[in-house]
Amino acid sequence: MRSFGVCSWLARKLGIQSSKVRLGFIYASFIGLGSPLILYLIMGWILEHQHYFKFQKRRRTTIWEL
Repeated sequence: MRSFGVCSWLARKLGIQSSKVRLGFIYASFIGLGSPLILYLIMGWILEHQHYFKFQKRRRTTIWEL
């Protein structure tokens, strides 16, 4: 089975341990009756297809390129 890496990605963005994010998803799934699972799957789909959502950033080297 292959995971999406949602918890590790979110943990990196928030600066916390991925195990805490996983526990948060588990607890939220019990409280929210499984609805956070839908959010997890959506985030997993976005992470799998993130090349469609990324805009190319161009670095400006001088002030005259504004």
